Amino acid sequence: MMSFEIFLLLLMIVSVLTGLVTEGIKKLLDEAKKPYRANLLAGIVAVVLSIGVDSGYIILTETAMNEKMAVILIALVLLSWLSAMVGYDKVIQAIGQIKFPSKDK
Repeated sequence: MMSFEIFLLLLMIVSVLTGLVTEGIKKLLDEAKKPYRANLLAGIVAVVLSIGVDSGYIILTETAMNEKMAVILIALVLLSWLSAMVGYDKVIQAIGQIKFPSKDK
C-alpha cells in the first residue's frame, strides 16, 4: 500500500513535470502561432501525467489495483490538477493544515 510520503513524492514529481511539459508545449504552440489557454493546458497535462506516474508506480511495485488505489489515483489526479492551477506549495500547505491542524486559536 502507498504511504502518505510516497503519495506526496508522486505529487511533487507530477507537479515538476507538469511545469516542464506545459512550458514545452506552450513553446511549440507559440511557434506554430496556435491559440491556447494556459490554465486549461496545464490542467490537462497534470491529469495525463498523474495517471501515467501512478500507473508506473502500480506497475513497478506490482501493487494490485483495488478500491484504495483507485481513491489514491483520483486524489493524485485532483491534487495534480489543483497544483497546476494554484501552485504546488499552496496545495502542500493546505494538506499540512488538514493533516496537522494548527494549535493556534
